[in-house]
Amino acid sequence: MNIILLGPPGAGKGTQAERLVESHGLIQLSTGDMLREVAKTDTELGHHVKHVMELGHYVSDDVMVEMIHQRIVQPDCANGFILDGFPRTVVQAEALDAMLKKEGLELDLVIEMAVDEAALVERIVGRFACAKCKHGYHDKFLPTKVPGVCDVCGSTEFTRRKDDKAETVHKRLEAYRAQTMPILPYYEGHGVLRRVDGMADIDAVTQEIEAELRKV
Repeated sequence: MNIILLGPPGAGKGTQAERLVESHGLIQLSTGDMLREVAKTDTELGHHVKHVMELGHYVSDDVMVEMIHQRIVQPDCANGFILDGFPRTVVQAEALDAMLKKEGLELDLVIEMAVDEAALVERIVGRFACAKCKHGYHDKFLPTKVPGVCDVCGSTEFTRRKDDKAETVHKRLEAYRAQTMPILPYYEGHGVLRRVDGMADIDAVTQEIEAELRKV
């Protein structure tokens, strides 16, 4: 089973990917993590990726697809993979499809985790965590039982991610609309796109995704 998870930052792709890994034995392929791992290798591709990243440039589409290619032919991907962070453009989607076809593979599902942007901003901006044990909270939806005191370890120190500010979240959503949403019609045209409610409860989203997997 080969799957792509799509959705803006904060939609919950990471959480759902973890559950799919556990329940179906799939391998999660986060392109950001893959780039960092490949850059550490003493290979031609690794040296190239490291050089490009050190310059602060984006890795080309051809290199990204080759990196994914080298990863999915490994034995641990025999049950399938989940792609997170790629593709972001129609050109990348076409290149990925061409590579998979050469390997006798195809995408089974592209799952869009649809969101209400205003509600998503509220969800992200309100997040904070205990500085000591890292337990997560939310100003509105999951506050500490005792104001200012961690439920788990009793610490009174908390942190917020710098990129969880409203202005930053809006910019990330704008980038998603401009760069990634145009690939939705591409996958819809190929009959593999499915939409789930990314704003629903985590377990409900999982159930929606599992229902779509059973149809494949």
